[in-house]
Order: sequence, then structure tokens, then C-alpha cells
Amino acid sequence: MKKLRLLMVGILLLFTFIVGQTTCFAFEKKINVYLFRGEGCPHCEEAIEWFNDTLSKDSDYSEYYKLVEYEVWYNEDNSKLMNDVAEELGTTASGVPFIVIGDKYFSGFSSATSPEEIKESIKNAYENDKYQDVVAAVKKGTKINKDSDNSSIIPIVIVSAIAIVVVLGLVFFTKEKE
Repeated sequence: MKKLRLLMVGILLLFTFIVGQTTCFAFEKKINVYLFRGEGCPHCEEAIEWFNDTLSKDSDYSEYYKLVEYEVWYNEDNSKLMNDVAEELGTTASGVPFIVIGDKYFSGFSSATSPEEIKESIKNAYENDKYQDVVAAVKKGTKINKDSDNSSIIPIVIVSAIAIVVVLGLVFFTKEKE
């Protein structure tokens, strides 16, 4: 009977851990918005100002993303990264700013035309269960899989945890009978 109680406590703790982890991941999710820029570029400065001053104050969007900047005119590694990312996206980075949100990109920035499209892309990427961070994949040296489904990992973890608990339970009960 003591082993049964111990098993039940273990199952409860494991279930609490799994639920806690999946809940934490859901609340901490932010997408990366990458801004490849040139030092002194007026269009880049306009984009940075828009992200930092306008969009970050918009309560509908401020929790969706984190802005990651790469200066490419004076940093060869960042310039290579920008070109590799552009190649992965099937385009060429002909200038800056070059903005990447998931698998969407924007060449150039104009406060008259770009903001609404960028906001829509941020929201779509944030709400997309199949969101893939192309820049992170390129940095790791991996290719993106446009057909992959990242949302299937949580059920796999849960089923694996349940299987482990069942095996441990069988071991406890088998030893108790002997």
C-alpha cells in the first residue's frame, strides 16, 4: 500500500510538472523580428525608431516579438548571415534594412507603406503553430522544413511521460506481489 501511495504522489508530481512546463511555454512565447541594418542608414534609423517608439508601445503587439538587430555594413559576419538568410528565403538582400519575420522578409522600410504589413506578419507569425525562425536555423547551419509541424512535440512529451509512469507502476506492483 505504501508503494501505491508513492506511485500516486509521483504521478501527481509528474503531471504537475508537465502541465506547468507547457503552460510556461505558452505564456513566454515571443517571436524574433530580425533587423539587418547599416550604421548611418536613414531608412534603418526610421525602422528602428518605429519598432522602439511606435510598435513597442502598441499593447496589441508589444508582447508578440523581440527585436534582434544586426549591423551589416561594418560587420562581415553579420553581412554574411544576412546573405545566407536571404538565400534560404529564396531572394537576395540588395540593401538595408532587411527585416525577417519567420519565413517572411521585407527589403527596405517606409513609414508610409511598411508598418501595416510588418504588423500583420508579426501577428501571423505569433499566432502560427508552425512558426519557424529562419535566421536561427541558418545560424545553426540547419535548413528549414516548410512542411514540419512544431506543435507535435508536446503530445510526444506527454505520451512519453505517461509511458514512463506506467512502466514504473508495473515494476512497483510486480515487486509487491513477489
